[in-house]
Amino acid sequence: MFPTRKFWQLCSRFSQETLDVTRSTLRADTQKFSPEWSSHAKGLLKEFYGLPSTHRAAFSSATNLAAAENKTLGLKELIGAYKKLSKFRLSAFVVSTACAGYVLGSGESVEWGGLGWTALGTLGASACANTFNQIFEVKNDAMMVRTMARPLPSGRVSRGHALAFALVAGGAGVAILATKTNLVTASLGAANIVLYAGVYTPLKQITPFNTWVGAVVGAIPPLMGWAASAGEIQPGAWILASALYFWQIPHFLSLAYLCKEDYARAGFKMLSKYDPLGRRLASISLRNCLYMFPLGILSVVSGVTTSAFGYEAGLLSVGLALSTTVFHQKPSKALARAAFRASLIFLPLFMLGMLVHRKPNMHDTEWVDIRNRLRDFVFPGFADLESEDEGKLGVIQVAPFPFVSVPASLVVENERLLWEGLDEVIAEEKLKLSRTKTQGSPSP
Repeated sequence: MFPTRKFWQLCSRFSQETLDVTRSTLRADTQKFSPEWSSHAKGLLKEFYGLPSTHRAAFSSATNLAAAENKTLGLKELIGAYKKLSKFRLSAFVVSTACAGYVLGSGESVEWGGLGWTALGTLGASACANTFNQIFEVKNDAMMVRTMARPLPSGRVSRGHALAFALVAGGAGVAILATKTNLVTASLGAANIVLYAGVYTPLKQITPFNTWVGAVVGAIPPLMGWAASAGEIQPGAWILASALYFWQIPHFLSLAYLCKEDYARAGFKMLSKYDPLGRRLASISLRNCLYMFPLGILSVVSGVTTSAFGYEAGLLSVGLALSTTVFHQKPSKALARAAFRASLIFLPLFMLGMLVHRKPNMHDTEWVDIRNRLRDFVFPGFADLESEDEGKLGVIQVAPFPFVSVPASLVVENERLLWEGLDEVIAEEKLKLSRTKTQGSPSP
């Protein structure tokens, strides 16, 4: 079912003749189409995609037509267009991950003012990146049913207008992060704009590996939030960032499978284009779900959360892995949709669990501490055994091998392990032998 406004914009994509035929029937003030209208819409879509590629790609004429009918946008329409350009729901999600990182990187209390500035700056950077993405992909978006009603393909906003919005949003966002937080956070925000718009966006039309680059983009906002609160990127910051990275693979691969025809039609080289059965795609999704299992334990040993979160993260990972396993066993759009929805449930609960069970950031955890705690978790009692052995052996005194003779014997004396060189042993043995001969020889 298509809303009337979206269907009108869709029809404007066809040709002037098709638009004239359908214009009179689209004047009904209804929000939803009847099944008959849905069938009619499918017929029009089939007709549209049956046209020569030159006609389909000639989106400029439809853009001019839409622009002629919407010469000026009212305030409400303009705000709506900006929300579409910024992909507001996606940007809001990005902001939520940055805010989660900020809270996790905070100490005993959270500085709410700093959190607000971080959220605002991240929103500006995300809006900028998403707008640049749409500026570069106007032709591609015009070929996809899912995106053809966006402001640029539909002609409601010009490229120049969208470019101005992107520059203002990005400039303001990075400036806020630089002045209200720190340069580390601002640098990450600026780098993410370049990575998303300048690297990920063109890679979508070059290689299926674009998904992994996009996952890196999604993993950066939690690092931005942590850096904004702690002043630097500490080991604990990588827990949520890793979760975002691994989560995005099954999330976006299931979406790519659902929209594989649309993506292929628009010229995007998603993995689903080269894996029509979905076996490889589902296998990769399942593997990345399994990668998330240790994250709960790592969050505990790194001092980010209490031990309760370790169990909760494990249960959440099991649920996501199960949905992906079912999709892996028998790939289909229905099961891909179930896996996609499971991913939408997983991440908010994962972040909520981290926030509920968070421990104040005391700025005292280094990588070596995490290594030792993880060793103690995997091998309980190992540290006690090691300290017990050290108590028995005492202090080991030994010089580097190249500078002394090879050790020849070990003498335990006063619980102290001493290495003696070969020369000293030989001299002592000769002395003992001479004394024995002297004592054993008969007196004259």
